Amino acid sequence: MITSLENPRVREVVRLRKARERRREGVFIAEGVREVERALAAGLVVRQIFHAPELLPSRAHGTPAAPATSANAANASEAGRSLEDVSVEEVSARVLAKMSYRTEPEGILAVFETPARPIPADATLLVVAVGIEKPGNLGAIARSADAAGADGLLVADGEVDPWNPNAIRASTGSVFTLPIVAATRDDVAALEQQKVAAVLGATTRHTDVDLTTPTAFVIGAEDTGLDAAWRETADLQVEIPMSGAAADSLNASAAAAVLLFEAVRQRGLRG
Repeated sequence: MITSLENPRVREVVRLRKARERRREGVFIAEGVREVERALAAGLVVRQIFHAPELLPSRAHGTPAAPATSANAANASEAGRSLEDVSVEEVSARVLAKMSYRTEPEGILAVFETPARPIPADATLLVVAVGIEKPGNLGAIARSADAAGADGLLVADGEVDPWNPNAIRASTGSVFTLPIVAATRDDVAALEQQKVAAVLGATTRHTDVDLTTPTAFVIGAEDTGLDAAWRETADLQVEIPMSGAAADSLNASAAAAVLLFEAVRQRGLRG
């Protein structure tokens, strides 16, 4: 069992809390039972697992949650590696707290290889997240995109990393299966799908646009929205009407959800 905060493996995981280190190594950290199990179920390649038994939540029958990861060994094996080939290391609660991004760790974290999933060439529903500043919002956008059956998420002018632990948690594991790629404005401009930008003050309501055709929604940052260059990149600009007395805009993830499920509604009517 690892008990020293200065253990090299502990220091390595702590280093991976920085986005540039995760990108350099091509890995991310999943924290918590739900996140680790869903990453394994998605077939992602796991490099190492750390658990502190005293911090793990108990199952209904009183057994710790960690052994449940063994049931997903076959899924990990599909990605070229099973849990039998992976280091599963017990650590003290103090050590896990040091490694964790969360202030109250759940008792298990794992290092996975970051998946590389391209956007399908025949995608009919995409989300472009531009300049999103909060990991939780980016994760929530991924969650809504996944729930709506979108084909992928493009992250442009990214202020945050989709593999930030807070983004992973907010996505409830959607980032493990949804294709997510970094993109430039030129990349987005080259998309064949119609590009629909959410813009406060646009003269067209989002419900008045035909969203049954292949569509890419362009969503701006929480406080500034889309700048002029990004607005010009879009084929259409739409506004989500609001009637509140105080709210003057929607959270980026809420706007994405409204647009995505309007597309789902229209396509359901067509179908």
